Amino acid sequence: MKLEEKVGELLKEKKLFLSTAESCTGGGIAVLITSIPGSSEYFNGGIVAYSNEIKMSLLHVSAETLEKYGAVSRETVTEMVKGAMKTLKTDCAVATSGIAGPGGGTPEKPVGTVWIAAAYKNEIVTMKQEGDEGRKGNVKKAIQNALMLLYERLK
Repeated sequence: MKLEEKVGELLKEKKLFLSTAESCTGGGIAVLITSIPGSSEYFNGGIVAYSNEIKMSLLHVSAETLEKYGAVSRETVTEMVKGAMKTLKTDCAVATSGIAGPGGGTPEKPVGTVWIAAAYKNEIVTMKQEGDEGRKGNVKKAIQNALMLLYERLK
């Protein structure tokens, strides 16, 4: 059974609703979640917040957080995941923000750096994904890591 199916079963079983806040994964998590028949029973929606303006206006990420820590940070994905639950009225959410590549990296945040957050009610966990596996590989790995982080919270 695929991870997105396992997540869906747990959400259904616990009568929970999921939302997503995605930057570098471009909606890929939402695509996997909604590929499961019956996902409308537990998936409210997702926001692809590629720009900082959308992170601020729709996901309630503060300008101060973006200024101080940058879009690719634990602090930003924590605010994104909280914002997704608030805006889309859900019990749990996942958020991603990173540098998929091939450009955009810095010595402090090289290509392949992705911050991921998963929230279940008031519990939020984060992880930093590192290592450049090419744009597609970085995105695919981030999607799987986000689903795994959520799955670990739900089971």
